Amino acid sequence: MIDFRRVRELWQRLHVTVRDAPLGVALMVTSFLPALQNNGTQLGDLPARPFDELAVVAIALQCLPLAVRRQWPAVSIGLVSLGFALDQVRVYHTVAGTALAFALISAGAHLERGRRVVVVLLSAAYVTLAVVLTRLGSTEGPEGFTVFYLVLVLAWCSGAWLRSTRIAEAERRRAVAEATRTAERTRIARELHDVVTHHVTAMVVQAEAARYLTAAPERLDATLTAVTDTGRRAISDLRHLLNLLNPDHDGAAHVRAPSIGDLRELVEQTRQAGQPVELTEAGEPAGTAGSAEFVAYRVVQESLTNALKYAHGSRTAVSVRHGEKEITVEVTTEGSGSAAGSPGGSGRGLTGLRERVDALGGEFSADRRAGGGFVVRARIPAGNPA
Repeated sequence: MIDFRRVRELWQRLHVTVRDAPLGVALMVTSFLPALQNNGTQLGDLPARPFDELAVVAIALQCLPLAVRRQWPAVSIGLVSLGFALDQVRVYHTVAGTALAFALISAGAHLERGRRVVVVLLSAAYVTLAVVLTRLGSTEGPEGFTVFYLVLVLAWCSGAWLRSTRIAEAERRRAVAEATRTAERTRIARELHDVVTHHVTAMVVQAEAARYLTAAPERLDATLTAVTDTGRRAISDLRHLLNLLNPDHDGAAHVRAPSIGDLRELVEQTRQAGQPVELTEAGEPAGTAGSAEFVAYRVVQESLTNALKYAHGSRTAVSVRHGEKEITVEVTTEGSGSAAGSPGGSGRGLTGLRERVDALGGEFSADRRAGGGFVVRARIPAGNPA
C-alpha cells in the first residue's frame, strides 16, 4: 500500500519552485492540445489565428514563470502579464491565459514589498493592452474590458485575503507562544520562590539561634545538624526542580511533586527551625485530588515560611480538612511580629499562592488577626489533574 503520509512529507521537503512547477507544466501541455487550441482566454473578441513560433513564446512566458510564483512573485506576475499581452495581441487565445489568474493570486498572497507599485503598473499595463486591442479592431467595448479587469482584481484580492489570514495566524501563534513562555517563566519563578525561600529561611533562623548556644554543646550540635539537613533538602529540591525543567533528563519522569501527604515532614522541618507548630488533619485525602494537593502543600509551606520570618517562636497552628470536593487549609500564627513582618512581606509569595488557588477555581485570603499575628485561609477544589 502507498503511504500517503510519507509521500506528503517527501513532497514538502522539495524546494518550493519544484512544488510550484507542475501547475505551469500542466497548463503548457494543455495549451498545445489540438482540441483546445484557440479555446482559451479571449479578451478583445478578435478572430483567432493559428499557432506559430510566437505562440510558443507566449505560452512559455505565461506558464513557466508559475514555478517561481511564491519565491519571486513580482518576477512571476511580470513575465506572465507580458506573455498574456502577447497572447491577446497576437490573438492566439491559448489555455495558458489562465496562468494570469494564478499569478495574480500568488502575487497578492506572497508579495511583501512594493505591492502598491505593482498594482499601479499592472493596471497601467492593462489599460495599454485595452487601447491596443481596441485599435486592432476589438469590439469588446469599455464594459467588457471593465468586467475582465474586475475579475483580475478579484484574483488579486483573493491572494491578499490569504496573505492577511496567514499573517493573522502567525501573529496568533506568536502571541500563544509568548503567553506560554510567560506562564512557564512565572511557574518556574513560583517553584524557585517556594523551594529556596522556605529552606533558606529555616537555615537563617537556625543559624541565628546557634549563635546563642555556644554554652550548650548538645543543643548547638543539634541545631547545626538541623541546618545541615535543611541545606541538603534544599539542594535535593533544587536538583529535582532543575530535572523537571530539563526535557533531556531521563529521570525527570520519576520526580514526585510534593503533596498533602508530605505535610508532617514539612511541619517537622519547621519545628527543627525553632517554630512551635501544631498540625491538625481531618478527613481522608481523595485519591484524585491531583494538583489540589500540590497547591495545598504550597499554601502551608509559604505560610510556615512567613511564620519563621515574621513571627519566629510564636505558636503556629496548621489545619487541613479533606472533603470530597475540596481541600480547606488554615494556618494561624500568633504574635505581633514587626511592622515589616506582615503576612506577605514583598507579597510575591502570597500573590503566587492566590494565583495558584484561583487557577483551580478556589478561594484564598491572607489577613492580620485582631489580637496580633496573621491567618492564611485557602479553599481548593479537588479533582483537578496534576
